[in-house]
Amino acid sequence: MATAAHVHAPRVSSHEIVVLQCVTLVWMVVECSVALTAAYRAHSVSLLAFGSDSFVELISAAVVLLQFLPGAHISPARAARVCGTLLYVLAGAVCVIAVAGLLGRTEADTSRLGMAITACALLLMPVLARRKRTAADRLGNQALRADAVQSATCAYLAAITLTGQLLHTVLHVRWLDPLAALLAVPILVTEARRARQGHTCGCC
Repeated sequence: MATAAHVHAPRVSSHEIVVLQCVTLVWMVVECSVALTAAYRAHSVSLLAFGSDSFVELISAAVVLLQFLPGAHISPARAARVCGTLLYVLAGAVCVIAVAGLLGRTEADTSRLGMAITACALLLMPVLARRKRTAADRLGNQALRADAVQSATCAYLAAITLTGQLLHTVLHVRWLDPLAALLAVPILVTEARRARQGHTCGCC
């Protein structure tokens, strides 16, 4: 009986991971599409950075999901390194975009669509990050731990972006939008290093 329970538990956990990653994939498609649309309409650098993060997390979630699909072969350690590397790439992209925004003359417009999508992400992503971390601890899966970091980072970026959008709406200061994007870079670099080491964020 004990042996049967021991064998059955990982199957349940694996199914849970597939569900979590499928939910993440669906949400990231919505989040990325809406954020990038809002960024284009409002000329917002911070929303562009947030939308770019959504795209990276979409790839990250797909990489983790491949481990649990029949016929897909990718080691957890390699998947964790891929997730961490994607965060490094994102950090560089956000830095370039933010600096360009600070040096440019374009002022972002108020985006209710952008505020709505970041507010939704701020509510959803900490829940997903916590569930992924719990599942990763049960399975000892480094890639899922790294993906939990990605979800937690998305929540951080959502909070920064939403705050920047709200302050810009009230104060109408041009540099607040790119500054909000630039503030996300240290978080991304830190979480990229932790992700490659298979660590989770202790905040979520």
